Amino acid sequence: MNSFVNSLLQRRSFFKAASVLLPAASALLPATPAEEAAKSLSVFGPRPGYSPQLGTLVSEMTWMRETVLMSVKGVTTDQLDFLLDRKANTIGALLLHLAATEKLYQLNTFDGITPNKLEQTAAFKEWLIPMELGEPARKTIKGHALDYYLNLLHEGREKTLAEFRKRDDAWLLAVDQNWGWGPTNNLCKWFHVCEHESNHNGQIKFIKSRLPGAKPDQG
Repeated sequence: MNSFVNSLLQRRSFFKAASVLLPAASALLPATPAEEAAKSLSVFGPRPGYSPQLGTLVSEMTWMRETVLMSVKGVTTDQLDFLLDRKANTIGALLLHLAATEKLYQLNTFDGITPNKLEQTAAFKEWLIPMELGEPARKTIKGHALDYYLNLLHEGREKTLAEFRKRDDAWLLAVDQNWGWGPTNNLCKWFHVCEHESNHNGQIKFIKSRLPGAKPDQG
């Protein structure tokens, strides 16, 4: 229980520190409800520049991304490349997998490319290995510093946010009748991107707890 409480306190401190980066000049003008919510990562809801439901989705995706970033803060190249066993994935490969997943859903929801055509899509060929993971990823995804992965995650997210600003809630709720697991709207697809990060964040924290020299309660 103590480790759980400490984790919550660390997260609160992390989010509080992040919130001070918001422009101080905004305090000079009356804040809209969306602007007030945006001052705290832990207050979900509409965000300036987005339609209401898209803004709420952005608030959720931002919270989850910050949680992942907190999990890998300060991780070294050796730790990013650490392989728990011959069937495991490294932290570095998992981070690149998250970037690949975001790219996949960008191509699908923004460009209309169906998953079965991704392998023939030039824009996705470089993402095939981190998307699939497994032995090819274990052999090739290594030797990069943390910034390499963080920059790719940042670039992908900035593109997603820019595209979201061009769209509205009607687009978000539009249903793809031909999606692999059944009729699915864009909200579900992008919620899956958020949930996917939560899933792999758990794996990352588990791997961290098994790193050489890791404390028993680390992760």
